[in-house]
Amino acid sequence: MRSTYYDREMTFDVPSQFLLKVQNYTYYPIMMLARFNLTRLSWEYLLKGQAPKKGPTWWHVYLEFVGQVVFWYWYGYLVLYKTLPDWSSRVLFLLVSHIIPSPLHVQITLSHFAMSTANLSVHESFPQKMLRTTMDVDCAPWLDFFHGGLQFQAIHHLYPRMPRHNLCQAQKYILKFCRETEIPYPIFTFYDGNKEVISRLGDVAKQLRIMEECRKSIAEEGVFSHHH
Repeated sequence: MRSTYYDREMTFDVPSQFLLKVQNYTYYPIMMLARFNLTRLSWEYLLKGQAPKKGPTWWHVYLEFVGQVVFWYWYGYLVLYKTLPDWSSRVLFLLVSHIIPSPLHVQITLSHFAMSTANLSVHESFPQKMLRTTMDVDCAPWLDFFHGGLQFQAIHHLYPRMPRHNLCQAQKYILKFCRETEIPYPIFTFYDGNKEVISRLGDVAKQLRIMEECRKSIAEEGVFSHHH
């Protein structure tokens, strides 16, 4: 399958075929370990040469390498290895420190997984595209710290360089703009956002099971075989 996000082919292999069928059940366990995947993606980005090779930022890849080495020297060697007495303590600390931030992984996937990924060409305006492909989470201001500003994902996509402490204030202007232009502004409570994501993951899993049934039926009945 071609991923327009990663701009590469993604192999629909045996693990994918199985995991996609049950993705609505494995969503939360996987989110608990999602931070490990961010580490993998970071190294894949650097070691597979996915960083920009031209333009003003081509040299940033060397800064990224330095950052990774400094981080793993501090976290991997000084914190995990030197500070903790044995391997069971190290593994436990690693798991706890990765699992505790998992609500943030749920938060950021809420804002994307339930939304459209279709490319509607250059005829769609930038604000329309950002508000169609991301959602915001409606929550009380005292929960802002818990969400880390990620609950204003649509606004962040509209204004990527806006510091997060201004996102809440900007929301009032976006709501006014959307009312005037009649562009839908997707905003859900954290609970409803979770329901949307699980529902969307379940829909895709169901589609995959239907495709599998069709494939088996075609293979058994020989729909495409030639009769002489």
